[in-house]
Amino acid sequence: MKLKYIIALIVIAVSVTIIMSTAGDASSYVTFNEASELAQSGDDKNIHVVGTLKKDAQGEVVGVEPSEDKLSVSFMMVDENGREQQVFYNEPMPADLLRSEQVVVIGSYRSDYFVADQVLLKCPSKYQEEEIS
Repeated sequence: MKLKYIIALIVIAVSVTIIMSTAGDASSYVTFNEASELAQSGDDKNIHVVGTLKKDAQGEVVGVEPSEDKLSVSFMMVDENGREQQVFYNEPMPADLLRSEQVVVIGSYRSDYFVADQVLLKCPSKYQEEEIS
């Protein structure tokens, strides 16, 4: 066999191995209902849920409860289907949590709580276009 064929086979084998290993780590965005079903079926991998913080009629965020020592926080989140869920985050409250437009929590269900390992925030842009009169 020629050397270039052997090198080509090695490159293909390495490429396939990389693709297979990264495909297993990829996760999709789900709702709290789907996340709950995954947890009940024994799937314990991290799940991404997209939603917003719960707000009252005046548009103020409600349900955010930092712990007494400020080292963890729990908050009410509403997913794309309108389901409200208590989320527990065992880290200090992210600085812009109350200002965020959208929240992505990455974690899993434990009992009745969704326990987030990571919280990603989409905050309002300070570079939004304004109409000039």
